[in-house]
Amino acid sequence: MNRALYKTVFLLLIAVPLLQGCLLAVAGAGVAAGVGVAHDRRDASTVFDDRRLALRAGDAINRDKAFVSDGNFVHSVVYNGSLLLCGQVGSVELKQRAQTLVEHLDGIKRVVNEIEVTDDPIGFWHRRADNTMTARVKTALLNITSIKDFDPSRVNVTTVNNVVYLMGLVSREEADAVADIARNVAGVAKVVKVFEYTNG
Repeated sequence: MNRALYKTVFLLLIAVPLLQGCLLAVAGAGVAAGVGVAHDRRDASTVFDDRRLALRAGDAINRDKAFVSDGNFVHSVVYNGSLLLCGQVGSVELKQRAQTLVEHLDGIKRVVNEIEVTDDPIGFWHRRADNTMTARVKTALLNITSIKDFDPSRVNVTTVNNVVYLMGLVSREEADAVADIARNVAGVAKVVKVFEYTNG
């Protein structure tokens, strides 16, 4: 066996297990996504549209040069056509500009603008801490066992500067229970409900 052929066979022997792992990972991700949609009160088409709209809204804001600053950041979260804007900017004008950039997007039913105006924005490590707080709130929601068929995966949780924003298609009973749990997570300064209610 010549050197080139030996090298090719060796590389294939390494690559095949890696490719199998990739295929399993992709398949696993697909199954997880399918399970998520199965538990969601939105239909699959709406879930897809929400994700697409969130990307379009984020892109519209991030491409605007007015937001190019270390202190400015805006999260765009869409649930059942409702768009939540949260984050921090340096002026009231920028807060309104963010809304103007996205409110015309086809498929957006309403815009909830919770962007904080501040001249003292949080830094990288605080944002990391916010992500950790989001995970802690999601975990805490598993403690809601008194409501029949409650599924915490139906609740979207976003945290900015210790303020927790809650979205989802829920009953009023579920919304109150979720908010109460979130308020009692250590470090949470405020809870903002941006729910859509199944029972009016």
